[in-house]
Amino acid sequence: MAHDEVVERYSGLARAAMLGRVILDCGAEEFERGCFGTAGYDDATGLPEGALRASLGCGDPVAVAELRAGEGVLDLGSGGGIDVLLSARRVGPSGKVYGLDASLDMLELARANAAEAGATNVEFLHGTIEAVPLPDYAVDAVISNCVINLSDDKPAVLAETFRVLRPGGRFGVSDVVTDGPVDPVRRAAAERRVGCVAGALTIDAYRDLLRGAGFIGISIRPTADHGDGVHSAIIQAHKPAIGPGLEIRPMREADADQVLAIYQAGLDTGQASFETLAPSWEGFTASRPPNLRYVAVDTETGLVVGWIAASPVSARPAYAGVVEHSVYVHPGCQAHGIGRALLAAFIAGSEDAGIWTIQSGIFPENAASLSLHQALGFRVVGTRERIARHHGTWRDVLMLERRSTAVGR
Repeated sequence: MAHDEVVERYSGLARAAMLGRVILDCGAEEFERGCFGTAGYDDATGLPEGALRASLGCGDPVAVAELRAGEGVLDLGSGGGIDVLLSARRVGPSGKVYGLDASLDMLELARANAAEAGATNVEFLHGTIEAVPLPDYAVDAVISNCVINLSDDKPAVLAETFRVLRPGGRFGVSDVVTDGPVDPVRRAAAERRVGCVAGALTIDAYRDLLRGAGFIGISIRPTADHGDGVHSAIIQAHKPAIGPGLEIRPMREADADQVLAIYQAGLDTGQASFETLAPSWEGFTASRPPNLRYVAVDTETGLVVGWIAASPVSARPAYAGVVEHSVYVHPGCQAHGIGRALLAAFIAGSEDAGIWTIQSGIFPENAASLSLHQALGFRVVGTRERIARHHGTWRDVLMLERRSTAVGR
């Protein structure tokens, strides 16, 4: 469905709600069978009737976003404001909740509902979920209720979501997904029954888009079955956590010079690798999958202060879930927890990608790297004695592995 069609459809529903009409009449039993509406909420008591009438969601994202007092929250496609008002209760007067909608009619309805509820910690914004009118690192959580599937540019939606979240921020969404590819006839049948289906992604495609945007800790749990391979689902993920003034995000081509400079600085120490010269960017990217490359950046300057990336250990299918990795931190930024944060994010991201074993080769003299890896679950599995020359000297390499407790069991 085109953007203008979506806006007009939901504007019409908002106008109907403002006239006192019930858009959906869905009880608990009907909700379990795939009907949308307020029956999916744990506690909607005390909310304005206008917010309840305009509820078109397929779940309760507020319940899964783990909202806490004082936090900032963004609701993508906030409609009549039900999830904004529920979030406002959770975050309290010291928090702030933003509702974003492309429909001016929905915004009018939502503002009226907020005024009736006496909610003073909310703000409704006009705009699209593909271009969020908020600055970077503005909120602690992003929620949405059966809206993202309507977008015709979901990568942009998730990139914007990642951008406005603070490090460690959470993504808690109810949306519609499919088990696998759904032919047009079955998709149209599901659309006629419940709506909000035309742009639904498969579970695997949704997961891949979240990974591509930089999210980790991804969970997609189908709930109500709408038939024809279509489900409501609870979708959770988070932005990697790191210390103040820093962000972990996917590596970009624009980072090339800084990444390679940090690489070279590490090689120059003589304790990072047998290599003595960093490769070209083309050589670097050729052997490292794009969705397992992260950088840590200074949020004020945008400068890269560290990076981590993986390489497959073998092209043989049996080893598809085994990678080796490298992690490098700018020499002026070491001992600040950056390497640990990068490695923790990488571990979570690799498990989201189905990786069951991460390997690393470390010189025995590199005590800091050994300590870091062992603190995050790596163990020494052996020593490759005098495996190669480095600056004219034969050197040993300790082989470390981390076996996932979540993948490959």
